[in-house]
Amino acid sequence: MKKLLSVILAVVMVLSLGTVAFADDVPNNEKPVIWFNRQPSNSTTGELDMDALTFNGKTYYVGFDAKQGAELQGQMIVDYLQAHGEGLDRNGDGVIGYVLCIGDIGHNDSIARTRGARKALGTAVPDASQGKTEIETIDDVDPTAVGTNLDGTSSAVQDGAITIDGTEYVVRELASQEMKNNSGATWDAPTAGTAIMTWSASFGDQIDVVVSNNDGMGMAVFNAWSKDNNVPTFGYDANSDAVAAIADGYCGTISQNADVQAYLTLRVMRNALDDADIMTGISTPDAAGNVLSEDLFYYDEETRCFYALNGAVTAENYESYLDATAPNPAFSNQLTEEDAPVKKVWLDIFNSTDNFLNATYKPQLENYDDILNLDVEYIAGDGQTEANITDRLANPSEYDGFAINMVKTDNAASYTSKLQ
Repeated sequence: MKKLLSVILAVVMVLSLGTVAFADDVPNNEKPVIWFNRQPSNSTTGELDMDALTFNGKTYYVGFDAKQGAELQGQMIVDYLQAHGEGLDRNGDGVIGYVLCIGDIGHNDSIARTRGARKALGTAVPDASQGKTEIETIDDVDPTAVGTNLDGTSSAVQDGAITIDGTEYVVRELASQEMKNNSGATWDAPTAGTAIMTWSASFGDQIDVVVSNNDGMGMAVFNAWSKDNNVPTFGYDANSDAVAAIADGYCGTISQNADVQAYLTLRVMRNALDDADIMTGISTPDAAGNVLSEDLFYYDEETRCFYALNGAVTAENYESYLDATAPNPAFSNQLTEEDAPVKKVWLDIFNSTDNFLNATYKPQLENYDDILNLDVEYIAGDGQTEANITDRLANPSEYDGFAINMVKTDNAASYTSKLQ
């Protein structure tokens, strides 16, 4: 009887816990929430979702400086064109025609990259939907996809100009579209591969340059068409396969320092879990000596956002970027369990097929999770619906913290509602 009463009492205690954490008796809505890679924001205006970013006192965002990276990609393209003018105009029509692979028309990073390329190439027009009448920064540029624009009459872009070896050429965005598959997944590489075959069949000899919002789509285009046709192709992310392909003619990409982002994602989580100064192991060394140099990141205290800085990867320096999954020794020192007890973290990646997140970012997360004594459960989404991910957060009380990578930047509430 005594044994039976003990069992009954144990069951009652478990049931009475409700949404309270098992390990530390912390309510779920007070646990750390780290948004990463997809910044909570309005997908139309880009305005940050401060309700999500201030969900509680232990909520932060980790990403990279999208505008700096976008401007860097645009400048990298212009620098290449000016240095490789001979034979660039493939059909000799005096027009440097480019096609643009857009990742997600509602994603701030994709929007920034579209704007950065257009501003650098001189094809940008003010974003009238935001009341812009002139362009001072890339925020003022219209990011709308043009569909096809062979005659240069689209209202979303204009013809630019570039002087190469003393000759002035028109620069024209011939076509652009969001690479979204039939199931709704964006940044879709196979869709980009199909798009370039459609474009090349219709106006192939007019395409002189390919610009892509990421390497997944860029490499799909490169492998399907531009490599064989010797058409300069530029991407973003510095995925290992794209960096290696520079030796075969892929012209350049942008490193968003995935090692820094992955470390920051878990380091900020670690600090929040420990109630430590948020800059521990970031701007100031932790007990094990981990620290980031100032040229790798910055922190915007007002919006609670950490940003990694970007670097251009070209034929001149690509060999130093060949292993995108290598950890950085400056912040790879093991924490002791005495300094940092093991904690359990729920972390999702919005799309199980996204090349950058799964081939580069996740391996970097796995480099640092054990070092920081974090037991991370990785959840793979389908890239289409938040429910595919949030349905697997049925019992948040099992976890000490949450690292969230949304499908759509507008949908932060579908996650935080699970923690209320």
